[in-house]
Amino acid sequence: MAIYTAKTVEDALAKASEELGISVENLNYAVLKEEKKLFSKKVEVEVYTMPDVISYCENYIKIIVADLGFDCEVTSTIEEGIIKMTINTSHNSILIGKNGQTLQALNSLVRQASGHKFKKHYRILLDINSYKDEKYEKLIRMSTRIAHEVQSSKVNATLDPMTSDERRVVHNALSNIEHIRTESSGQGYKRQITIYYVE
Repeated sequence: MAIYTAKTVEDALAKASEELGISVENLNYAVLKEEKKLFSKKVEVEVYTMPDVISYCENYIKIIVADLGFDCEVTSTIEEGIIKMTINTSHNSILIGKNGQTLQALNSLVRQASGHKFKKHYRILLDINSYKDEKYEKLIRMSTRIAHEVQSSKVNATLDPMTSDERRVVHNALSNIEHIRTESSGQGYKRQITIYYVE
């Protein structure tokens, strides 16, 4: 992360672009300070890159896990604009929690902390010991079976509430099944998918 000072935000970003070798469109930044005087103007802009965001999130996770009395390793990748972070500890099951609730709460904390720090919403997905991947596979099998039942019976079906990433997986899995449409409804943790039969 670096701070650039100039008369305008555009000038500060141009400086950062030249120094970092990154196009202005791909810069992430936050305006820290804006001073307006009678005959002059000055802005301070903090510019950061995706590695800065990932490093911040990894350290944030390690601090939380350390507060629980555990050590952990975190590895990160970026796939389709999503920061995927895999956590590994000797207490994986504790961090996953019942039905993945602890992992989901940790995921929300990391998203909120990064959003507050960098003034931007990032799609972040935490996983522990391939828990999420295995859950996605189960959800795909279950929702596909129910979609075929809806095809046969022409009776709509509503699934149990799911997290946003799980709903996205189900919507994608059922998007190419004939005569089937999916729609999310509800608020917060009660948001769920309904599988509709369409002629």
